[in-house]
Amino acid sequence: MTLTSAPAASADVFAPAPPLAARARSIGGSPVRDILAVTARPEVINFAGGLPAPELFDAEGVAAAFRAVLEEAPAQALQYSTTEGEPTLRAALAARMSVRGLPTDADDVLVTTGSQQALSLLATALVEPGDTVLVEEPCYLAALQVFGFAGARVLGVPGDADGPDPQALAELVVRERPKLLYTVPTFQNPTGRTVSAERRAAVASVAAWHGLWVVEDDPYGELRFEGERVPWIAAHAEAADRTVLLGSFSKVMAPGLRLGWLRAPAALRRACVVAKQAADLHTPTVNQLAAARYLADNDLDAHVVRVAGVYGERRDAMLAGLAEVLPQGASWQRPEGGMFLWVRLPSSYDTTALLSEVVRHDVAYVPGAPFYAGEPDRATLRLCFVTETPERIGEGLRRLGEGLRGVSPTRSATRAG
Repeated sequence: MTLTSAPAASADVFAPAPPLAARARSIGGSPVRDILAVTARPEVINFAGGLPAPELFDAEGVAAAFRAVLEEAPAQALQYSTTEGEPTLRAALAARMSVRGLPTDADDVLVTTGSQQALSLLATALVEPGDTVLVEEPCYLAALQVFGFAGARVLGVPGDADGPDPQALAELVVRERPKLLYTVPTFQNPTGRTVSAERRAAVASVAAWHGLWVVEDDPYGELRFEGERVPWIAAHAEAADRTVLLGSFSKVMAPGLRLGWLRAPAALRRACVVAKQAADLHTPTVNQLAAARYLADNDLDAHVVRVAGVYGERRDAMLAGLAEVLPQGASWQRPEGGMFLWVRLPSSYDTTALLSEVVRHDVAYVPGAPFYAGEPDRATLRLCFVTETPERIGEGLRRLGEGLRGVSPTRSATRAG
C-alpha cells in the first residue's frame, strides 16, 4: 500500500473533530462552583460554599504524619499500592466503624479518592443507561450529577423535615423498579436534616422487601453539636446485604487529602475495585499512609469535638440573626450538626433570580433549585455557616437582609420567568 499525503489546506477546510459523548454534552457544570467563582472576592461574605473552615485544620499534625511516613518508609510511600487501599488505613477505618456500632473488617473497605469517587464507582458498577435511581428531594448536588452522567433516570422521593417518606419510597420502588436509593441521612446537604431512627429502619425494610440498593453517604455525621447519634441504615440487619456506606476525611481532617472510603458487600465491592483500577489504579499511597499515621499518633475524635464546638457557635450565630433579616413567612430548620441551614422564603420569591441582586451587597448563598431532581422549590436557599466567624456571619446576614429588601418578590419571580 502506498500512502500519499493530503494536499495542503487551510484549517477552515479540515473535517471537524468527532463530537463529545452524549453524556458529556448533556451534563452542565456545577451551579455551586459557578457561584463560588463569581463570589471569590475577599470582601464577599460567602454563605454559598460547602467548605470546612481552613483555620481549624490540624496542619501541624498532618504535616508531622507526612514527615514521619516519608522519613521512615519513603520507598513504600512513593510507590504504587493496591487498588483496595493501604492495609493499615483500611484496618483503622474498619475499627472506627466497628466502634460506632457497625462491625467491619478491613477487607470490607475500599479506599477511594474522596467519597465523590466512591459515588462514581458505584454508578459504574450498578447503573446502566436508562436505569432508575431514587434520591432524596432535595438532594446533594454532585450525586445528581454523577447519576445523570451515568445515564440514569433520576427521581426524587417526597419527604418532609424528617427525611424521605417511607410510604412514598415503597410506592416508587414498586412502580418504578429503581436500582438504588441515594441518601445522606445525617445532617444532609443541602437541608441539614437528620433522618430519625424509625425512618431509617423503614428504609431498610423497604430495601429488604422490594429489592433495592441503599447508598448511605455520611460525610458530616461526626460533626454533631447536640442530640444523640442515630445508627446508620447499614447497621440494620434487614439491609446488611444491600447497603453501601460512604465516608470521608474531607470534613473532619482535610479535603485536600482526597481520602474517602466505601463499605460494601463483597460482590459489589469487588466490582468497584475493578472500576477503580480503570479510573486511577489506586488512591495516592503517601496520603493513605499519612492518614493512617495521623490516626495512630493523634486523637482524631478529640479534634472533631473541637471543630464541632466552633461550628456549633457559628450555627447559633446564624440562627440568632435569621428572624431579623428574612421576610415575614420565611421558615428554616435547626440542624443538630453538619454545615448547612436550609431556608424557604415565601412562595412569591425566586432565589435564583434574587442572587445577582444579593451578591451586589457582597454576600452570597446557593439557590435551592439545582438540588432538586424533579420540580424545584424556587423559594429555597442553602446557607453554609462554618467558614465565617460569628461576627462576619452577623454582618453577612445584615447584607443578606438588605439584598432581599432591595428586590420585591414579584420582580424576582418575573425575572425568573
